[in-house]
Amino acid sequence: MRTRAALVAVGVLVGAYGAWLLLSRQDPGQLASAALWLAVGPLLHDVLLSAVVVVVAALGARLLPRSWWAPATVALVVIGTVTVAAVPVLGRFGARPDNPTLLDRNYLLGWLVLTGLVLAAAALGALVGSRRRRHPGD
Repeated sequence: MRTRAALVAVGVLVGAYGAWLLLSRQDPGQLASAALWLAVGPLLHDVLLSAVVVVVAALGARLLPRSWWAPATVALVVIGTVTVAAVPVLGRFGARPDNPTLLDRNYLLGWLVLTGLVLAAAALGALVGSRRRRHPGD
């Protein structure tokens, strides 16, 4: 129990130090920008991204055979997660002409290759799964 209390105390102290650094070293414009980002991010996720996932899942349930549902769901989660994480590099946010080493790859091509591989793996998984259901003894 003492260890837990000590860890909580250390966590609170480190958090307070971080808050002090944030408030003492940032100008109000940066703090407002961070607050806006912290408010809008979850709102966009809950309103926009969740609605898109529900619509795509409903369409997939109507259009795809039942044996494809699980692989398609896995592919949707993987591609969606990678896409959300890759938005900054796909949009080339932060690229500067005076520093060509920033964002020096073709990130769109990499995303397309990964998406293709995930879709191919999902299709293969669905085909193998549907074949196993038809021929359980194989």
